[in-house]
Amino acid sequence: MKEHRHNIKRSALAVTRWVGSPQSIVVHTLVFVASFISVWTGFVEVDRMLLVLTTLVSLEAIYLAIFIQMTINEQAADIDEIQEDIEEIQEDVDEIQEDVEEIQEETEEDDVRETEDHKTLVEIRGGLMKLMQDIEKLQQK
Repeated sequence: MKEHRHNIKRSALAVTRWVGSPQSIVVHTLVFVASFISVWTGFVEVDRMLLVLTTLVSLEAIYLAIFIQMTINEQAADIDEIQEDIEEIQEDVDEIQEDVEEIQEETEEDDVRETEDHKTLVEIRGGLMKLMQDIEKLQQK
């Protein structure tokens, strides 16, 4: 059943693609020309040709409308799937942005810690220098 439905969809897409092609214009033009030539040559009466041609054109219009609607429905479903994919990608991008912000905050915290550590080391060095000076003074006495 699913394969049958798939074949119908594929056929509908093929028909709507063909109808929108230059080949379709040529075929339809040839059918109309042949119809009028058949009347002109006396092969078919005008009323009979118009009846057949009108019926065929009406049936073709009905089926084309159905096929085109099927194609539109299929494209709408594809667009819905694409929209869902875009929403999922947006969620992923948002998560990545949050991760980047966290990493940036951690980097800033590391920079602050590094600056504080540097200040502490400078203070310790200054203290050690003063202590060494005091020891030298004591040794000289």
